[in-house]
Amino acid sequence: MYYRVHFKGDTVELLTAEIRKALPKLYANENVADPIVIVKFFNPGGAGTWLATEFDGDDTFFGWVTLGMGPGCDELGYFSLSELESFTGRFGLGIERDLHFGNPTLSEAIARCQS
Repeated sequence: MYYRVHFKGDTVELLTAEIRKALPKLYANENVADPIVIVKFFNPGGAGTWLATEFDGDDTFFGWVTLGMGPGCDELGYFSLSELESFTGRFGLGIERDLHFGNPTLSEAIARCQS
């Protein structure tokens, strides 16, 4: 099953089979000081960035989340694919996957998102 969002008028997969395979299972990075970010999701019409480092294979991610509320409001935690998929923001835009983000470490990715 694939989840889809709109990206510049085209439909792309929010979570491909390749990304699913690359995402470590939940708790796999528990003892990793600076895990690799496998996928970045973002709100193209406003604030909101989700950096996934783990996935349960079904609906739950673990990673870094910011809703653009300023310093101290970012956090590591769980978020769901179904919520990302169902979101509709400004101009009817849904959450998108950053196709060019690469796979930085979590600390590098957070620094990039905050600059």
